[in-house]
Amino acid sequence: MRSSTSRAARAALATTSAAALALALAACSPSNETDGGGAGGSDGGSTAAGSDADLAGTINGAGASTQQAAFQAWAVNFQDAYGTTVNYDPVGSGSGREQFLSGGVDFAGSDAYLTDEELAQADERCTDGAIDLPVYVSPIAIAYNLEGVDDLQLSPAVLAGIMAQAITTWDDPAIAELNPDAELPSTPITPVNRSDDSGTTENFTEYLDATAPDAWTYGVVETWPVAGGEAAQGTSGVVQAITNGSGTIGYADASQLGDLPAATIQVGEEYVGPTPEAAAAILDNSTRVEGRPEGDIAIDLDRTTEESGTYPIVLVSYQIACKGYDDPQVGETVAALIGYTTSEEGQQAAAEQAGSAPISEDLRSDIMTSLELVTSS
Repeated sequence: MRSSTSRAARAALATTSAAALALALAACSPSNETDGGGAGGSDGGSTAAGSDADLAGTINGAGASTQQAAFQAWAVNFQDAYGTTVNYDPVGSGSGREQFLSGGVDFAGSDAYLTDEELAQADERCTDGAIDLPVYVSPIAIAYNLEGVDDLQLSPAVLAGIMAQAITTWDDPAIAELNPDAELPSTPITPVNRSDDSGTTENFTEYLDATAPDAWTYGVVETWPVAGGEAAQGTSGVVQAITNGSGTIGYADASQLGDLPAATIQVGEEYVGPTPEAAAAILDNSTRVEGRPEGDIAIDLDRTTEESGTYPIVLVSYQIACKGYDDPQVGETVAALIGYTTSEEGQQAAAEQAGSAPISEDLRSDIMTSLELVTSS
C-alpha cells in the first residue's frame, strides 16, 4: 500500500501553457439518444448525476500524461453527446493533484490515488471531500533501445539492479543468464527516468520495492531517487530519450512506446509482456484499500503475484472529483465526463486508441454508484 506521507509542493510545476491538451468538445447539441456509452448507462440520455441540460459549458482538468491518448479518444464520442468543452492539461499526476486541491481545476487525473494528507486537504477544497475513481488501466512497459537485441527477458531483481545502477553494462552476467540466446554488447547501460513528480514512477518503484527490495533500496517514491542516469519530462520525454539514445532502457506507459521494443518480465516460471490482457489480469488478484472515504475506489495492486499470464508492472490511473461542488453545473458535468470515460463505449475507445485494459462490469457498476456522490452542495 502506498504511503500517506506529505509530498513537497508542486505548484511551480503546475502550468497551463502550450503544453496543455485542449480537448474541445464544443458547439454540438447535446444528444438524448446515444448508443449506450453515455454517463447515464445504456439509455445514454442522462448523466450520472442529472440530465445533460444541467451541464456546464466548460470544465477544466489537469494531471497524468498517461491519460492523454485516452482523452483524445474519449473526446470524440463525448462531443456527440454533450455540448461541453473539456480542457485537460497533461502536466503529470503530482501537478494535477496540486492544482485540484488548490481549486485551480475541476477534476484531476492521477496515476496514484490521494494520500491521507491530500484527502484532508480535499475536505477544505470540496463541499464533502473528494474521491478517486479508476478510469484507465495500463501496463508500464520496460522499453529499451539496444541494437541487435529484439527480445529481452528480465527478472525483478535484475531490472531493479539496472535501474539502481548496480548493473551497468549490457553483458553483465546477471542479464546474460536470463538471455542465453542474445548477443549482448559490453556497452554501458543508460537508464532513463522521469524528471518530474510522476504517478508512473510511483507505480514502477512500488513494483521494484515489492519484488526486489534487496536490489531496490529506495522505497516507493514519486520523484526518481537515483542520480546519474538520463532524466526526461513526462511520458513522451522518456520515450523520446530512449528512442534517441543507444543502450537506453526506461519505464513508460505501454500505449506510447511507438516502435520501441519492451522487455518481458519474469512472473513465476514464465516471462510476460505488457499486453492489455495481462495488465487487466492483475486487478482480479488485487484488493481495494481499506479506510477510504465513502465512494472512493483505490486499489491495492498485488505486485508479487505469480499467476500465469499476469503482468504486474501496471498503473491504475484515476480521475479525482469532489463529492459536492459549489457550482451545481460543475458537479453534474464532472460526473457526466467520468461516467462516459468509464462506460463500456468509453473504455473500448481508450483501448483502441491507447492500448489500455478495459475495466470490468463490476468495477464500472461501483463507479456509477460513486458518481451519485459527485453532486453540488
